[in-house]
Order: sequence, then C-alpha cells, then structure tokens
Amino acid sequence: MPDVTRCLAEFLAGSPALPAEAREETRRAVLDWLGSALAGSIEAPARMAQRVAASFGKSAEATVFSAGRASAVAAAFSNGIATHILEFDDVHKGSTLHAAAPVIPAALAVAEREHSSGRKFLTAVALGYEAALRVGAAVNPSHYRYWHPTGTAATFGAAAAAGSLLGLNAIEMRNALGSAGTQAAGLWEFNADGSMSKHLHPGKAAMNGILSADLAREGFTGAPRILEGERGFFRAMSESHDAGRITDRLGEQWKVTENCYKLHSCCGHTHTAIDVALDLRPAGEIAAIEIDTYGPGFEIVKEMNPRSPYQAKFSLAYCVAAALAEGRAGLDQFSADRFASDGVRDAKIAALLARTRVAVAPDLTAKYPAAWPTRISIRLADGSKLQGGSDYPRGNPENPVSTEALLEKFTALVRPRFGADTVKRALDAWRSLEELDDMAPAFSDILPATA
Repeated sequence: MPDVTRCLAEFLAGSPALPAEAREETRRAVLDWLGSALAGSIEAPARMAQRVAASFGKSAEATVFSAGRASAVAAAFSNGIATHILEFDDVHKGSTLHAAAPVIPAALAVAEREHSSGRKFLTAVALGYEAALRVGAAVNPSHYRYWHPTGTAATFGAAAAAGSLLGLNAIEMRNALGSAGTQAAGLWEFNADGSMSKHLHPGKAAMNGILSADLAREGFTGAPRILEGERGFFRAMSESHDAGRITDRLGEQWKVTENCYKLHSCCGHTHTAIDVALDLRPAGEIAAIEIDTYGPGFEIVKEMNPRSPYQAKFSLAYCVAAALAEGRAGLDQFSADRFASDGVRDAKIAALLARTRVAVAPDLTAKYPAAWPTRISIRLADGSKLQGGSDYPRGNPENPVSTEALLEKFTALVRPRFGADTVKRALDAWRSLEELDDMAPAFSDILPATA
C-alpha cells in the first residue's frame, strides 16, 4: 500500500502556499465557526467542560470563550465542545465530518500560545481541514457505521493545524499524525439516548491534536504508518477504504473549498429535506408527507417521535414537519418546552408527524456521500400533490451561501446572547485576521469570563 502517512506529513510540513480561493474560504470557515463557538459557550455542556478544564491547572496560554483563559489544550477542549452543541457548525459531505469544531479551536489555542500571525493561523486551519477531510473521506462511508468522524478523523486535522503552527518538519509531523491516530475515537452509541458524548468528540479531538503536535516537537515518536499500516487506522476502523483519497490532487484541490455551511440548527442529514420542504410549503391542509432519503443518513435521523431537543435535531420527520408548520428549523424549533416524555407538544407539528412516512431509497443511497439527496411528496387534503427533490442543501458548494448570509447567521447567534457590542468586537477581530502579527489578543476580549 502507498506510504500515504508520509506523503500527507510531507505536504503538511512543507509550508504550502494557500491559494486565494482557499484562503477566502478559510476566512469564511472561521467566521462560521466563531458564531457557533461563542453562542455555544454558555450552554450547559460547555459550562461543564469549562469547569473540568479549569481543573487541569491554572494557565493563561489561550482564550476559553465565556470562561477566561487556560492552557492551550484546555482551551481547545472547551471551545471544541462549545462549537458543536447547537448543531450549527460546518460539515463536509465526502467525509461526513464537522471540521471547524476540532480544527479551529486547536489552531487558535496554539496560535495564541505561540504568538503566531493571523496569516499563519489561517494557513494552519486550512491544513487542518486538509488532513481531517482527506482521512475522513478515505474511510467513508463504512467508517461512519460505528465511528463519528468528527472525533476520529478530525484528530488528524487538529494535529496538522497545531503542527503547522509549531513549524514541525516532515518527520515530526509524521510523528504527530501517528500519535493523533492512536488517540482517534468517537462511537455513535451516544445517538441511542442523546448523551453529551457528541459534544465531547470535537473537544477531545482538538485537545489530542495539540498534545500530539507538542509531543512531536519534543521528539516523541508516533507510528509512521498510522493510516495504512497492518494495524493502522484504515484497517481497524473501516470495512473498506480508499487510500488514494489522501493524495488525490493534494496541493491542487484544497478541501476547505468543499466546505458546507449549515443554515438549520440540526443534523446535516436533515438539511436537504428541510430546504425542499420549505420550497414546497403549501398554504392548504397537509394530508400526508412522504420523504425518501439515503441509508447512512437515515440511520442517524430515523427518530419519528422525539422526546427531547436532541432527539428532534436527529429526527428527519420532525425537522421537515417543523419547517412545514413554521417555515424554519432554527433554535426556537428545538427549545426544551416543545417536548415531553411522550413526544412533541406542539399539536400542529405532532399532527404532521403522524402523517409522515420516511423511507430509504436505494437510488439515493447510491449517490451518498458525494450527494446528500432527498425526495419529498406532499399530498394535500383536496387531493392535490406537491413533489420536489434535491441532492444538496443550501450552504453546499453546489448550492452556495454568500458571506453576507454567514454574517447574518453569526449576528443571529451572537447578538441575542451577548449584545451588539460583542458582535462588533468579534467581527472586527475576524476582519483583521490577515493583518495581525500576533493572534494572542485577537479574540481574547470578545467575551467577559462571566458572560
């Protein structure tokens, strides 16, 4: 098998020039991440993580949003968890991986600690996406059956981002990848009851990525064939893999340009259907809803009667019903007061759920993961029928969203929680990234520790 771990490490350590398109998309990725990280930082799971991170030891190396400062690993851990809570962070189709939550907190924490420039920070983020998404794509889709790629493959991305900022050479970067791979973990069992493990995965990936890079800088060795080895990541964590996805157009096609931005506050496997439902949304009474989807996505979002906000975010039927009933699937549609132990409280949405059928369509499954397709048929009470379908939700490169829309999303997330002044401070810092000589103060004063 080709020595893909070495090839990837050499590329990551080679200080590749970031093309203009990739640099701009990285800036957009940071903007999108920042909104989720700030808004998520005051949610209960984030507060729990912040208290635990504080017990790691007193340090002021890096910013913990809403909780002061901590060591780089503690900050990355806390901010990684915060980013993934609201289900608004980005996703990549080919790898089924949320890169921002593990990669950008790792990059920011190390950039602050090392007093790196804004341009180096952006390059590190792009390289982190490159490693995470290529590794995720190489083992997808079989890996996805049991493993959450945001906790597994993204550990490589966090290590790559941290290693770039530390200036690791090719041998050191290979060691960092080796240590990252042996720590890669994240099982889907949390989805059975909606436990907080999903939030933990990116935080731990970010933390382990920094640990791997720091160890490599000290000369600590990692498995040099961690990806392709006989007992490496590929064989251990997938039924089938394609090592060629690691090196295919490496340095030519930057993976960050394939990034997908989420405009609904729920699992990405529901988004195409939500968009189609919104396009079809009728004025008349709905008698029946039929949704066709793809198999791997259905396994994650097959809940038909959610009893909690978390279950609702992973219920394709609920997300479509909410979109049809209320014209959106935002944070309000997943508030705790909408659910009870016996299911959905809202009578209109509950009635639509009772009239909804979700099925797996083999032709749609065949398109995954290159596309995340859906078909929807709505029969009205008067007997008329509405039908629609799409392969891609809004926010995908094939169905792009503007930077202005991402700015609106950011403001909608941050202003209600922290006010207009925080929005301005955060956006001023984001806009100045490429001119910064030192990332340490960039985001340090956006939120007070008691926010």
